[in-house]
Amino acid sequence: MKMDEKIAQLITRFTKHDEWEDRYRELIQTGKNIEGLKDSDKDEKFRIKGCQSQVWLKPEYKDGVIFFHADSDAVLVKGIIGILLEVYSGEEPENIMGRPPQFLKDIGITEHLSMNRTNGLASMVKQIQMYATAFNALKQKGVLSADL
Repeated sequence: MKMDEKIAQLITRFTKHDEWEDRYRELIQTGKNIEGLKDSDKDEKFRIKGCQSQVWLKPEYKDGVIFFHADSDAVLVKGIIGILLEVYSGEEPENIMGRPPQFLKDIGITEHLSMNRTNGLASMVKQIQMYATAFNALKQKGVLSADL
Protein backbone atom coordinates (compact mmCIF):
# COMPACT_ATOMS: atom_id res chain seq x y z
CA MET A 1 0.00 0.00 0.00
CA LYS A 2 1.32 3.44 -0.89
CA MET A 3 2.00 6.02 1.80
CA ASP A 4 -0.83 8.27 0.59
CA GLU A 5 -3.27 5.38 0.99
CA LYS A 6 -1.96 4.56 4.47
CA ILE A 7 -2.36 8.19 5.51
CA ALA A 8 -5.87 8.40 4.05
CA GLN A 9 -6.93 5.27 5.94
CA LEU A 10 -5.42 6.61 9.15
CA ILE A 11 -7.18 9.95 8.79
CA THR A 12 -10.50 8.22 8.06
CA ARG A 13 -10.09 5.93 11.06
CA PHE A 14 -9.47 8.79 13.46
CA THR A 15 -11.75 11.49 12.05
CA LYS A 16 -14.79 9.22 12.19
CA HIS A 17 -14.67 10.03 15.91
CA ASP A 18 -15.95 13.50 16.79
CA GLU A 19 -14.81 13.48 20.40
CA TRP A 20 -11.19 13.53 21.56
CA GLU A 21 -11.91 10.75 24.07
CA ASP A 22 -12.88 8.44 21.21
CA ARG A 23 -9.76 9.34 19.27
CA TYR A 24 -7.74 8.75 22.43
CA ARG A 25 -9.22 5.25 22.69
CA GLU A 26 -8.35 4.67 19.01
CA LEU A 27 -4.80 5.77 19.77
CA ILE A 28 -4.56 3.39 22.73
CA GLN A 29 -5.89 0.54 20.56
CA THR A 30 -3.26 1.33 17.93
CA GLY A 31 -0.58 0.87 20.58
CA LYS A 32 -2.07 -2.43 21.68
CA ASN A 33 -1.99 -3.65 18.08
CA ILE A 34 1.74 -3.23 17.53
CA GLU A 35 3.88 -6.22 18.30
CA GLY A 36 6.46 -4.40 20.38
CA LEU A 37 10.06 -5.46 20.82
CA LYS A 38 11.78 -8.35 22.52
CA ASP A 39 13.60 -7.31 25.68
CA SER A 40 16.90 -7.99 23.92
CA ASP A 41 16.00 -5.29 21.34
CA LYS A 42 15.29 -2.67 24.01
CA ASP A 43 18.89 -1.61 23.74
CA GLU A 44 20.11 1.89 24.53
CA LYS A 45 21.11 2.41 20.89
CA PHE A 46 17.44 2.10 19.89
CA ARG A 47 16.06 4.26 22.70
CA ILE A 48 14.71 7.62 21.60
CA LYS A 49 16.14 10.46 23.62
CA GLY A 50 13.86 13.36 24.46
CA CYS A 51 10.83 11.29 25.39
CA GLN A 52 9.34 11.41 28.85
CA SER A 53 8.57 7.69 28.58
CA GLN A 54 10.86 4.90 27.47
CA VAL A 55 10.56 4.51 23.69
CA TRP A 56 12.61 2.23 21.46
CA LEU A 57 12.67 2.36 17.66
CA LYS A 58 14.53 -0.36 15.80
CA PRO A 59 14.92 -0.01 12.04
CA GLU A 60 15.37 -2.86 9.61
CA TYR A 61 16.71 -1.97 6.18
CA LYS A 62 16.04 -4.69 3.66
CA ASP A 63 15.84 -4.61 -0.14
CA GLY A 64 15.87 -0.81 -0.19
CA VAL A 65 12.92 -0.50 2.22
CA ILE A 66 12.88 0.47 5.91
CA PHE A 67 10.77 -1.49 8.37
CA PHE A 68 10.37 -0.01 11.83
CA HIS A 69 9.71 -1.92 15.02
CA ALA A 70 8.98 -0.07 18.24
CA ASP A 71 7.87 -0.30 21.83
CA SER A 72 7.18 1.94 24.80
CA ASP A 73 6.50 1.54 28.49
CA ALA A 74 3.58 3.98 28.21
CA VAL A 75 0.29 3.01 26.55
CA LEU A 76 -0.39 6.42 24.97
CA VAL A 77 3.15 6.73 23.65
CA LYS A 78 2.99 3.23 22.22
CA GLY A 79 -0.10 4.36 20.30
CA ILE A 80 1.70 7.45 19.00
CA ILE A 81 4.70 5.47 17.79
CA GLY A 82 2.25 2.91 16.38
CA ILE A 83 0.72 5.58 14.15
CA LEU A 84 4.15 6.58 12.90
CA LEU A 85 4.94 2.94 12.15
CA GLU A 86 1.70 2.52 10.22
CA VAL A 87 2.69 5.34 7.89
CA TYR A 88 6.47 5.07 7.61
CA SER A 89 7.26 1.38 7.99
CA GLY A 90 7.62 -0.48 4.72
CA GLU A 91 8.64 2.63 2.80
CA GLU A 92 11.72 3.54 0.82
CA PRO A 93 13.99 6.05 2.59
CA GLU A 94 13.34 8.87 0.10
CA ASN A 95 9.57 8.55 0.62
CA ILE A 96 10.01 8.97 4.36
CA MET A 97 12.38 11.91 3.97
CA GLY A 98 9.93 13.70 1.71
CA ARG A 99 6.91 13.29 3.96
CA PRO A 100 6.59 15.34 7.15
CA PRO A 101 3.95 14.10 9.62
CA GLN A 102 1.16 16.53 8.67
CA PHE A 103 -1.23 13.61 9.16
CA LEU A 104 -0.78 13.88 12.94
CA LYS A 105 -2.30 17.36 12.84
CA ASP A 106 -4.99 16.15 10.42
CA ILE A 107 -6.18 13.49 12.87
CA GLY A 108 -6.15 15.94 15.79
CA ILE A 109 -3.49 14.27 17.90
CA THR A 110 -1.00 17.10 18.23
CA GLU A 111 -3.44 19.61 19.70
CA HIS A 112 -4.23 17.32 22.64
CA LEU A 113 -0.71 16.37 23.71
CA SER A 114 1.10 17.89 26.66
CA MET A 115 4.30 19.82 25.99
CA ASN A 116 6.38 16.82 27.13
CA ARG A 117 4.48 14.44 24.82
CA THR A 118 4.79 16.92 21.94
CA ASN A 119 8.55 17.07 22.48
CA GLY A 120 8.67 13.29 22.60
CA LEU A 121 6.69 13.03 19.38
CA ALA A 122 9.11 15.43 17.70
CA SER A 123 12.00 13.22 18.88
CA MET A 124 10.30 10.13 17.41
CA VAL A 125 9.78 11.82 14.04
CA LYS A 126 13.34 13.17 14.06
CA GLN A 127 14.73 9.67 14.69
CA ILE A 128 12.65 8.18 11.87
CA GLN A 129 13.90 10.92 9.55
CA MET A 130 17.49 10.35 10.65
CA TYR A 131 17.25 6.62 9.90
CA ALA A 132 15.72 7.40 6.52
CA THR A 133 18.53 9.83 5.73
CA ALA A 134 21.21 7.31 6.73
CA PHE A 135 19.64 4.47 4.76
CA ASN A 136 19.10 6.75 1.78
CA ALA A 137 22.83 7.49 1.76
CA LEU A 138 23.49 3.74 1.71
CA LYS A 139 20.95 3.28 -1.05
CA GLN A 140 22.70 5.93 -3.15
CA LYS A 141 25.85 3.81 -2.84
CA GLY A 142 23.99 0.71 -3.99
CA VAL A 143 23.58 -0.84 -0.53
CA LEU A 144 20.04 -2.18 -0.24
CA SER A 145 20.23 -4.06 3.07
CA ALA A 146 22.03 -3.30 6.34
CA ASP A 147 21.91 -4.03 10.06
CA LEU A 148 22.54 -1.60 12.86
